[in-house]
Amino acid sequence: MNGPPKDPADWRRPDPQRLIASFPLAVLLLGPDLTIAATNPAAEQLIGRGARRLAGCSVNSLFRFDEPRIVERLAEGDAQLFARDVLVAIGGEPARRLDVMLAPVTHHEGWQMLILHESIGVEALGGDGSVSVGGEGAPLRAPEVLAHEIKNPLAGIRGAAQLLARSASEPDRALTDLITAEVDRIAKLLDQMQSLGRRGAEPALPCNLHEAVRRAQAVLAASGHWDIAIAEEFDPSLPAVLCNPDALVQVVLNLLSNAGEACGHSSKPQIVVRTRFASGIRLHGGLSETPIRLPIELRVSDNGPGIDPALRDHIFEPFVSGKKSGQGLGLALVQKLVREMHGRITHDREAATGLTHFRLHLPVASEMNAVLRAQSIAKPIGAAA
Repeated sequence: MNGPPKDPADWRRPDPQRLIASFPLAVLLLGPDLTIAATNPAAEQLIGRGARRLAGCSVNSLFRFDEPRIVERLAEGDAQLFARDVLVAIGGEPARRLDVMLAPVTHHEGWQMLILHESIGVEALGGDGSVSVGGEGAPLRAPEVLAHEIKNPLAGIRGAAQLLARSASEPDRALTDLITAEVDRIAKLLDQMQSLGRRGAEPALPCNLHEAVRRAQAVLAASGHWDIAIAEEFDPSLPAVLCNPDALVQVVLNLLSNAGEACGHSSKPQIVVRTRFASGIRLHGGLSETPIRLPIELRVSDNGPGIDPALRDHIFEPFVSGKKSGQGLGLALVQKLVREMHGRITHDREAATGLTHFRLHLPVASEMNAVLRAQSIAKPIGAAA
C-alpha cells in the first residue's frame, strides 16, 4: 500500500475524475436526453455492466423505479431529490431497495448526476443495526423490541373485550367486536413492523373500497372523541381494488383523522369522502414494463385552513408535520402503504371552495392481478419472488 509522499511538493490536488472513480457509491452522469454519458466503477459493479456498454443507454430503459416522482424529477432536468429505500429494478433483474439521489450539474443545463447505493434501513437503536436485550442472546432490531412491548398490553385488551362480550347486550357486543377486530389489525401491523427492513408488500386481496371507508369511520366513532359528520359521495359501481385490507383501512383512517384535525376548529367543519372513476391516471416507472392504470379514486376533502405552503412539497416525507405536536409519521406511513398497493397519493388545495383534497388512486384488482402474473412470468429463472 502506497504511503503519503515524503516531499511536500508532491502533495498535489487530487484529480476530480479520480475522486469520482474512488467514490464508493454508484455515480452516473446523465446527458440532457437522459442517456448515460459516464459512470464510475461502483456504478458498473452495481449494474453489472462495463462503462462502454452503459454509455449511451437510456436511464429510463435501464432502471424501473417504483417511486413515480423519481421519473418526474429526472424529466425536469434540474431537480434535486433524495429518496430512501426505493424499489429499483435494473435491467431484467429482480427489484432491490436502493437509496436514490439526483442533482443537476452546475453550469451545465440539462446535465444531471444520479447516485445510487444499497439501502440500509434506519431501524436500530444502536449504530450496528441491532440492540442486545439483557446483554446476551441474539440481537433484536428496534422495531421488534417496540412491537414486543406493545403486543403484551394488546393481548390484555383483546382478552378483556372477549370477557365483556359474554355478558354484553347486542348493541354493546358490536363495540366489543370492534375492539377485538381493531386489536387484531394493530397486531398485524406490528407483525409487519417486526420485519419492516426486509419485507415486501403484504399479500394483496380484492378489496371493497367502501367497506374500508365504513370500517375506518366506525373506528373513529368508537373512539369517543369524534363528532364530525362525514359526507359520503360513493359510486356503488366501482370494482374491487387489489390491496392488503388492513393496510387500506389504516390509510383511510389516517386521512380521515388528519381531515378531522384540520377542520376541527372551524365553525362548520366539513369532511367529504368521494369515490369515482378517474380515467387517464397511470403509474409510470413502476415494476411493470407498461404503465399501470389507476382508475379508482378515493378523495378525502376537508374545509380546514390547508397545508402550510412551505410544507406542501414535503408533506409525505418522514418527520414533516404541520401540527405543533405532530410526529410527521402518519402521511409517510400512508405513502409507503399506498406504494405497496401499486397506487398513488396526492394532495391539492381548491381555492374557490376552500377545500383541501387528498386523492388516493388505485388499480382495479383484475387488471393488477394480470400485471403481476405477467411480471412473474417474465422473471428470470432463479429470480426472487
